[in-house]
Amino acid sequence: NTLDMTSKESREARKISVDLVKEGPKRIKNDFLSLRPIYQRSLKEFLPFKKKEFVVHVLKMPKNINWKVLEEAYEFQPKNYEELLGIKGIGPSTVRGLALVSEIIYGSPPSWKDPVKYSYAYGGKDGVPKPIERKAMDESIRFLDEILKQAEIEKKEKLEALKRLKALVPSKEIY
Repeated sequence: NTLDMTSKESREARKISVDLVKEGPKRIKNDFLSLRPIYQRSLKEFLPFKKKEFVVHVLKMPKNINWKVLEEAYEFQPKNYEELLGIKGIGPSTVRGLALVSEIIYGSPPSWKDPVKYSYAYGGKDGVPKPIERKAMDESIRFLDEILKQAEIEKKEKLEALKRLKALVPSKEIY
């Protein structure tokens, strides 16, 4: 699973991350210490489900927390999440750690939806990971267009769905 702090669903987690930094490293350290100790086992280990039946989004406690960087961030007092990320030394571990505290301590989980899940389904415009398969893309769009036109849904819903589909169609000049 992919942690997506850019998603609208992560808005509150971003706000809490900034608020925590503005309150200082002492507050963050106390929140971290209140989380489950590393030696403590998870209930997930004792459940009778197979791994595929029981999916849990997991944010692991960062191995190293750079308290000096958090002190510098506190002194800087970022106004928003973008400013927080712009502070030298704020990296993936810090972002995950703040998201972990946001979710577990404050009940504001971040998004786990991969924003690039289908980005390269038909290739990339720069040929990476593969050249664009325009024919396959066009066939998929035609197929979805036909399904939407034949769907027994209200006209307004149908028009909105067709509009969303049209927004996904790249202009031919790009290719």
